[in-house]
Amino acid sequence: MPTQTAAVFTMEKESSLAGQDLGRQIRSSMAERPDAVVVFASGEFEHGALLHALRETCQPGVLVGASSAGEFTGRQRGEGSACALAVRSSDMRFAAGFGTQVSKDRAAAAAQVTAGFNGLRSHDFEYRTALIMTDALAGHADDLIEQLTIATGGGYEFAGGGAGDDAKFSRTHVFCGAQAMTDACVGLEILSHKPLGIGVQHGWQPGSETLRVTDVSGARLISLDGFPAVEAFEQHAERTGQKLDRSAPLPFFLHNIIGIETPNGHRLRVPLSIDAAGAVTCAAEIPAGSRVHIMKTSASSATEAATEAATSALRALGGKASAALFFDCVATRLRLGDMFGFELEAVQAALGSGQVVGCNTYGQIARADGQFGGFHNCTAVVLAFPT
Repeated sequence: MPTQTAAVFTMEKESSLAGQDLGRQIRSSMAERPDAVVVFASGEFEHGALLHALRETCQPGVLVGASSAGEFTGRQRGEGSACALAVRSSDMRFAAGFGTQVSKDRAAAAAQVTAGFNGLRSHDFEYRTALIMTDALAGHADDLIEQLTIATGGGYEFAGGGAGDDAKFSRTHVFCGAQAMTDACVGLEILSHKPLGIGVQHGWQPGSETLRVTDVSGARLISLDGFPAVEAFEQHAERTGQKLDRSAPLPFFLHNIIGIETPNGHRLRVPLSIDAAGAVTCAAEIPAGSRVHIMKTSASSATEAATEAATSALRALGGKASAALFFDCVATRLRLGDMFGFELEAVQAALGSGQVVGCNTYGQIARADGQFGGFHNCTAVVLAFPT
């Protein structure tokens, strides 16, 4: 049986009705019930009610997903909405697991997620991939990916992102079955006779001199080159003719993010706020002692990066895609505004006939051969499914 997919979207605002709408669209698009459904839903919904209605309506084998900060398919996009990708295939087998208390013990959370992964006990399928969604507000996403790699013996590729809440940065959820959980992560195991494709790319480049992280506490960047971190941003704003308001810095930060030097390029972090001591709090952790730059980009660079991510996913796939999941940062959507639609169109065009579903996330996850792995901000990640 060839792979069957359905990409669905709803603007229905009542939670149960939104779940039913998604489920009915899936049922009308597929001859039989789906093996797996991945759903992304705005933080405005009562997620338990939406998930229960969706599960009852289309009865998927497994159901996973996350709250989000902008939802889309290749044809529709919005905020305060919900979307889903349904997949059925004789070439793939799916399983799901979730881990709790990510903020306290990533190794234990990774062990919980992977406890039900069939590929750790059986080698009937050559290719092993997992979609990973985590509560990024719980922190430590980089370590979680490392612990998942250890738990799977390095035998799985990962793609996914951090759950969102419509850019409120207050409370996010991951979904497994009809459960919506905080301080948790969820994994969808995808075993396949054909390769899946993962593509990763960002369109940012250094816009400042090299800076050394001289004091940091997790995601709180305290000093650069021995001075309060905010001073480096203020000096950069003055040099480049931009305005940085300490009391409302996000408009500046969306265009001037941090790039951490790595052997494979810059890993990005989005600054969010400035405290009274001049420390800058970011969306994810920054390693102590690392070399960083203040980065710059453009709308065209973001579109080109998304295109390259989709193209890279197709190369890894080795053929056409039946469907793809696309993750990009909420900061990218906020920075681009309506022009974010051009990025979605570019991904859809690069993938061709494959259906696209995705969301804006609080960080993006990728770990695959030949790709820039780890936990990212402002980075396009594409996970493509074979036909």
